[in-house]
Amino acid sequence: MKKGFGSIVLDASFRVLVPFTLVYGVYVLVHGEYSPGGGFQAGALLAVGIILSRLIQGNEKALFNIKGNVALILAGIGTALYALIGFSTIFLGGKFLEYGRLPFSVHDPAELHALGMLGIEIGVTLCVMMTIVAIFDALTGEEEGI
Repeated sequence: MKKGFGSIVLDASFRVLVPFTLVYGVYVLVHGEYSPGGGFQAGALLAVGIILSRLIQGNEKALFNIKGNVALILAGIGTALYALIGFSTIFLGGKFLEYGRLPFSVHDPAELHALGMLGIEIGVTLCVMMTIVAIFDALTGEEEGI
């Protein structure tokens, strides 16, 4: 989308809707282990904010101008983060995703569990968000390289 579909109504609604969408996506990410939601829902919400920005304002004025191969690389980094946390617990003598085996110094085991869950949620969020952006780029024909 080199040129956006911006108009007075779209620009005004963009200024109200997209910041709330992004903030709510971060809220769902941070509170994913305590309430309904988590990495997938947060990634979808953050991707919607990015895609709305690119649709309404165009690529040059978009909030985050991440395209094609860069989005796929970031999706791979998110998957690697999830795998790293999951398999590091196995290599440290525990089961898959047994957060009590993570090599962090905390006072309470519940803090270690919350830290492990947050790392997993961040990895899933990054993977889902960038995959949706890459699919959008492929559908609009904007999958340029790095």
